[in-house]
Amino acid sequence: MSLALILFLGTAVRAAAAGRAPVDERIFAGKGPGEEASFLVVLRDAADLSPAFAIADRAARLRFVFEALSAQSEVSQASVRARLAGLGVAFRPFFLVNMIEVRAPRDVADELALLPEVSSIAPNREASMASLPDDRDGGSAALGARESAAVEPNLTLIGAPQVWAKGFTGQGIVVGIADTGFAWEHPALKGHYRGFSAGAGGVAHGYNWHDAVHDAGAGNPCGSNAAAPCDDDGHGTSTSGLSVGGEGENQIGVAPGSTFIGCRNMDRGAGTPARYTECFQWFLAPTDAAGANPRPDLAPHVINNSWGCPVNEGCTDPNVLRAVVDNVAAAGIFLSVSAGNSGPACATASDVPVFYGSVFTVGATTLADEIASFSSRGPAAADGSGRLKPDISAPGVSVRTSAQPSSYRSFSGTSAAAPHVTGAVALLWSASPALVGQVAATASLLERSAVPLRSAQDCGGFPGTNVPNAVFGYGRLDIATAVALAPAAEPRAAPAPRFSRRPAPRVVGSRSQ
Repeated sequence: MSLALILFLGTAVRAAAAGRAPVDERIFAGKGPGEEASFLVVLRDAADLSPAFAIADRAARLRFVFEALSAQSEVSQASVRARLAGLGVAFRPFFLVNMIEVRAPRDVADELALLPEVSSIAPNREASMASLPDDRDGGSAALGARESAAVEPNLTLIGAPQVWAKGFTGQGIVVGIADTGFAWEHPALKGHYRGFSAGAGGVAHGYNWHDAVHDAGAGNPCGSNAAAPCDDDGHGTSTSGLSVGGEGENQIGVAPGSTFIGCRNMDRGAGTPARYTECFQWFLAPTDAAGANPRPDLAPHVINNSWGCPVNEGCTDPNVLRAVVDNVAAAGIFLSVSAGNSGPACATASDVPVFYGSVFTVGATTLADEIASFSSRGPAAADGSGRLKPDISAPGVSVRTSAQPSSYRSFSGTSAAAPHVTGAVALLWSASPALVGQVAATASLLERSAVPLRSAQDCGGFPGTNVPNAVFGYGRLDIATAVALAPAAEPRAAPAPRFSRRPAPRVVGSRSQ
């Protein structure tokens, strides 16, 4: 059991004995009397989303989840919101999980903890960049444009060109990028951004871009509440490129026929529980440029999450983000998550949300199908589940992708591995529409079709000589085999070799991986 979990449980026991919800003591650590801090008021009631799994129509399923969650939060949060308004306290309600972000002094937190509808008072603090370990991405050397239209070797390794040759490039599938933003005018991304309309010659960022950073630190190049896509770190531009990017000779993305949308959930690599929840909520029901008129029918099919949330960013309770990702998955949205870069020791896949059962966790391999030394290993220990993680592995060492503002770079990290799976899901769902929204069936197919890889390293009851194991999971991604095993769809004309614009898809975290 982790120290964070022990501390949380101890606080919960003391709070229960006192007849109130637990208040995490770390929220106000170092704060003086009357000094404000940001925290999350988590309520007890939760909407029943179990009927969603029986809804075959994607639009209807998304609408059901959105309406069920929205209705539940409106009813159960009413009295708490009224009390906060009466106190003149700044707050932001959420519906994806029944929670309210509050900025107030300790006495307000203690008062809210006495309310019977409140489950806990959780941290919502951002780590400074200085406190983040330098484990995000290994190689970042700048690269020039290709002189010929050779497909990147990482894409060939996973079988993407074989799927393209069958006419499936991700058409009709929307990818969501939850990251540091993205440079939308990069030549490898512009034609794939859903907000760009080449034919009309215009751009519409509403429903296609959202900025959850409302209080950016001094000097942030994107500032706060950016009205147009902006990348304050460069990380999101690279993960976007590996998922869907490409133009001319620069064939870098797994699913070049898909479109993508995005939400900035980190301030130069640092996030908060509220920012991460806000982005997931926006993905479930994207809004217009004013943050109004949510439309679940415009939700992405698959979301790439190349980040993790350590304890020092507020993930003191290992279950804090669980309800958020569970509810997104209940809507039929696939979540591809990087395993983290804390290897080679066992049980290092330990940051929220990589050990949750409703996300598909991805480790990093070399082009020789060896595990990357930095790739985090399982099993999941932070929540005591001992479940297998990672679920699968994909290339994540020195792969070529987009770099802002308009160049290319060599990119390493599990941040680079997860977008391969994100793009693979887009290819698979394009080739087999019967799988769209079927998260569990899709995960199972990706596991069964993976190239089995074994390791000399045994971790927590998962011998490395067995498949699956806690080093590679079920093995290395093989999207060509997955498509071959999927329910058949009508073949389409093979795409042109160029990557031109196609016709027209519980709480916390940060630290890009």
